[in-house]
Amino acid sequence: MERNTRQRDAIRQVFEEVPRPLGPTEVLEYGRSHVAKLGIATVYRTINSLVETGWLVPVELPGEAPRYERSGSAHHHHFRCRACSRVFEIHGCPGDLRDLAPAGFRLESHEVVLYGLCSKCAA
Repeated sequence: MERNTRQRDAIRQVFEEVPRPLGPTEVLEYGRSHVAKLGIATVYRTINSLVETGWLVPVELPGEAPRYERSGSAHHHHFRCRACSRVFEIHGCPGDLRDLAPAGFRLESHEVVLYGLCSKCAA
């Protein structure tokens, strides 16, 4: 069991405050507003620990390093801004996609990632 520290608490707080998947460098940036001397190694260790305990889940996007979000959300998908690279949750799902699978294939799960410009970058 790892001990609670101000740094670990700050990292958890970041994931509670920011409502979108975050990469380690984003966690570091936001976390330093809580603990100025927060280091990237602590961020990585804490993220790994929070994934192991099930508090965080990885968000995998093709060809990119994982980002992380709080576990417990209903099934949802993601939007990645091509300008700022931030990732946002899309609530909801297009529904049953079994008809898209080739004949004879059995669909077990799916991920949908939309790409474009977020509202800030599009303005």
